[in-house]
Amino acid sequence: MTMEWYVTLFGFALLTCGTPGPNNLMLTASGANFGVRRTLPHLTGVAVGQPVLQLVLALGLYPLFESWPPLRVGLQIFGSLYLLWLAWRIAVAGAPGDPARRSRPLTLLEGLGFQFLNPKAWMMGISAISLFSLPGASYWPSLWGIMLLFPLVGFPVCFVWVLFGHQLSNWISTDRGWHRLNGSLGLLTALCVVMLWY
Repeated sequence: MTMEWYVTLFGFALLTCGTPGPNNLMLTASGANFGVRRTLPHLTGVAVGQPVLQLVLALGLYPLFESWPPLRVGLQIFGSLYLLWLAWRIAVAGAPGDPARRSRPLTLLEGLGFQFLNPKAWMMGISAISLFSLPGASYWPSLWGIMLLFPLVGFPVCFVWVLFGHQLSNWISTDRGWHRLNGSLGLLTALCVVMLWY
């Protein structure tokens, strides 16, 4: 694996992890509603979940996923429905400190597990393996390189989205403002479903 391979992979990971998508919008909402410290388990789950998904794909799910389209469509439907449910949860969340509010941040395991239902995470995993895995004896070393680089890039990049959400919370002082923020983040998360299908 050459330096050019690492630099290109770094750019790919930076672009895919840093652009808006379900994970980053949910992390922004969590940072705004629960703060940076309480969002860290969710963030860690996202960062660890992507290489775990890539490993599962590399161990045999990738060829099955490619050769059996109903599996791909079924996963996309289930993941989209779950994402819409999470978008609804974000949209209806009240202001922090509201006694009627029962929501909580995602745990590490929920953040990790969500990667298996997140259509963008699947596209990222499949694209990374198909573009950057090397043939022959270099296959597994290149795959370990991919799985190592993604969390190293993804954690700090996604942390910026958490900080952005936390900063938004510093600018909002009314219940109406919180309803608008959460409604907007919920709508944007739901729109990710549309973009991922089309």
